Amino acid sequence: MRSNYRTCLLLLNLFFLATVCHLAAHPIPDLPVRSWFNEDGSVEIRVEVDPRSSTDDPEALDYYLKSHIEELNEAEIQEMKDRADMFTRQRIQFLFAPDGAKTPNFTWEFRKLADEPWLAPDDITVLVGSWKFQLDGETKYQIRALELDDFSMGIPLNVVYLNFLNKIQTERYAVLFPGETSFSLDLTTSFAKTEGSDQPAGVKAAKGDLMEIFTSEVKRGFLHVIPLGMDHILFVLGMFLMTRKWKPLLLQVSAFTVAHTLTLWLASAGWVNLPPKIVEPIIAASIVVVAVENIFQKEYRHWRLLIVFSFGLIHGLGFAGVMSTKLDSTQSLLVGLVGINIGVEIAQIGIIIAALILTSFVAKNPAVYRKFVVIPGSILIAAAGIWWVLERTVL
Repeated sequence: MRSNYRTCLLLLNLFFLATVCHLAAHPIPDLPVRSWFNEDGSVEIRVEVDPRSSTDDPEALDYYLKSHIEELNEAEIQEMKDRADMFTRQRIQFLFAPDGAKTPNFTWEFRKLADEPWLAPDDITVLVGSWKFQLDGETKYQIRALELDDFSMGIPLNVVYLNFLNKIQTERYAVLFPGETSFSLDLTTSFAKTEGSDQPAGVKAAKGDLMEIFTSEVKRGFLHVIPLGMDHILFVLGMFLMTRKWKPLLLQVSAFTVAHTLTLWLASAGWVNLPPKIVEPIIAASIVVVAVENIFQKEYRHWRLLIVFSFGLIHGLGFAGVMSTKLDSTQSLLVGLVGINIGVEIAQIGIIIAALILTSFVAKNPAVYRKFVVIPGSILIAAAGIWWVLERTVL
């Protein structure tokens, strides 16, 4: 009986390691669509595409750096731009009333992540498509995130819909999942000035708009943990393996949430910006630390909260890099961040509940539980973290 149990445990461990190694690449950021409308009728729509998104196996690749792109020949660069253009057409539909869908005509250039100047050799590279035109009777604008018929051109991503009126970012934005259509931006009344303000009236958001932002961000926060955030999942499981008691579990999860909420807010507001080459290895190392502590520390101590909080600050910066949404509006930024973090918190609690249920059959015997769950589980988590540290630094 014990031999069969150990065999099953070994097979589960091998499956776990294979899955983790397959998901070791840095996550693909969301797909932002930023649109600038001016009173003179001029328009620029910019789409930011991670070059990995349009490859046949995006999760098998790391970030493209500026130095990598400079090693490509002209044909390879053009192929990358062509694939980004096709990828965008397969993911987004641009709708203008009264005529309906418009076919975009993008000009592509390499930029740094978050559509910033492309300068240093180790800058993480994205392809930014710019489509400029003049309005000709169009009265409304919205986009649709298209359903995926297959996965031959990458993976499904959230599409983030951001608009600017006379260079001022509107408070209302949308996070679209495949098959969803954004709200409609009125191009006839949005530029009217509100009393006592020089800003266009369309910049402000109504309460109903903010609730829509909140609910979509809850969903986005949840999905960026389950199933997309494998490193986040392992960190939560590392916290779980220290203790099964609800109070210390909730204290750890709460400390972690408060910490990554703080840095996600600072990063989304543009006040903190650490490069992923620093953030990602530290996130991986944090997984190793909590797992190793589980092996040598048998009981929970409150000083662990300091460790969890410190690493939570770094995880928040990792979330900011994936979500790729810099907001100028304090109101919508606050609502969106609350929504994201509630989604993350729901996912974290869901992971812990699932772990409690799946290990309940052996938890009645503390010695057996520690021998067959805590120790091997922590070793596996530490091994995955060590692999990610190596993969994100020297491999």
